[in-house]
Amino acid sequence: MDALLEILASKAPGLTAEQQLEPMHALWLRAAEAEQSPVKSAAEGMVADVQRSILLFDIEHFSDRDDVEQAYQRRMLYEIADHVLVAAGITEAQRRRADRGDSVMELIDASASLTELLRALITEMPRQLLAVNRAASSSVQIRMRGVLATGRVTIDEHDGWLGSDLNRACRLLDAEFLRNALQEGTNNIALCISDSVYQGTVRHGHPLIPPESFHRVTFDSKEGQMTAWLTSPS
Repeated sequence: MDALLEILASKAPGLTAEQQLEPMHALWLRAAEAEQSPVKSAAEGMVADVQRSILLFDIEHFSDRDDVEQAYQRRMLYEIADHVLVAAGITEAQRRRADRGDSVMELIDASASLTELLRALITEMPRQLLAVNRAASSSVQIRMRGVLATGRVTIDEHDGWLGSDLNRACRLLDAEFLRNALQEGTNNIALCISDSVYQGTVRHGHPLIPPESFHRVTFDSKEGQMTAWLTSPS
């Protein structure tokens, strides 16, 4: 502190030590208040309200496996999700993960390319699933449902995630039409995207994201009638 006062004195000759200390003390108090403000917001509840891409994966028939098989499938789920996001150019700083046992939820920063993420889901995801299943016994073969949506998500002081957009994404993951598409199909993944993702990205026909491979689905949910788009990448 003494050294700092000497420097200030050289910049403002004629001021006493007390006169130099007063503005420094005021600055110190403002800094302390600023540091406390996020804590105060956390205590009040809503810590962050953010725009994110919402990516959900769920393993088919997970509960039918024993503990050893489930542990293996969970490791593979994490590895597959990581490979897909790396292929999409998404960094660790741009993603936030929540574990749900047989499923995983990823919140992805709005700065990450939604087009690249879709492209990775359509091209890299099937490759990763094929590679994992080729090396696995029949009892731990992995087939997955996936959902990609966008919207606002609130993250609270307990790292809980909430919001109507997130609720709608979860409705898509649990929808009967998506379960049936995976069960009745021959591919290892059934992918559902929200109408906003289709209208904002897919319908424009970006390379390796063919709009004709998606078909429109409407269904009733707790949030009312919803529209989504379904595909089964191979």
